[in-house]
Amino acid sequence: MSLIKSRLLDITDLQNLANEFRVMNKLSYSEPIRLKSILLKNNILTVFLPLKGGFSGMSMLLKENNETKRFILVNSEHSRGKQHFTVCHELYHLYFQDDFSYSKNNVGLFDKKNPEEYNADMFASFLLIPESGLQEMIPREERDKNKITLKTILGIEQYYACSRTALLYRLLNSKKIDKEFFTTYSTRARHSAIQFGYDTSLYIKGNEGVVIGDYGIKARELFDNGSISESSYFGLLEDMGVDLAKLESNGEESE
Repeated sequence: MSLIKSRLLDITDLQNLANEFRVMNKLSYSEPIRLKSILLKNNILTVFLPLKGGFSGMSMLLKENNETKRFILVNSEHSRGKQHFTVCHELYHLYFQDDFSYSKNNVGLFDKKNPEEYNADMFASFLLIPESGLQEMIPREERDKNKITLKTILGIEQYYACSRTALLYRLLNSKKIDKEFFTTYSTRARHSAIQFGYDTSLYIKGNEGVVIGDYGIKARELFDNGSISESSYFGLLEDMGVDLAKLESNGEESE
């Protein structure tokens, strides 16, 4: 996979990078991206925790002994939709930013004064909401500027599991809406989802303590080979949000 020098990239280049990442992960140019599966497949340790200061997340890339390790931290205080955008944003840093090692970000600002953050935002936008899929989901009669309906907006953000803000920026950058339309529809996303009978979990915070990756496996291996004590092992499990009371219960719960 090609690495790009630190500079403001052309929109077409960023769209191509998003498509390249999809090809690498055997995804079509239109289907939703299942982020948990992608993170597991690429062995990216990802942790969801409340972050102070409103930061969206961070990512880190370590190279040692010919091995590359990738890590993402996501703010669980943000809505699940924004968390998905954050993960896609961090994927740009981890796979495409040249000489990258660490970044702590406020995503979704689309600030051209910070080239790599803008690149990451645009990449995330294309990865999360691919162009061909977006076109397919907008009815022909709604494809003129500012003609897209709230019903269609909700359908797209539910299908691609994205936040309202991410979708509106996507439509704005594609010149399908103007700034006035953006402002009108940028609020009360959860309320409109309720009105149309959609599940609202996309619009609220969640995932606190969730760990995606081999953290638990490595902790168990360290315990089994005697590298850490039982108390240290239990401490690592608690860090993952495991309820130790259930582990210590004599009975077994049926599924």
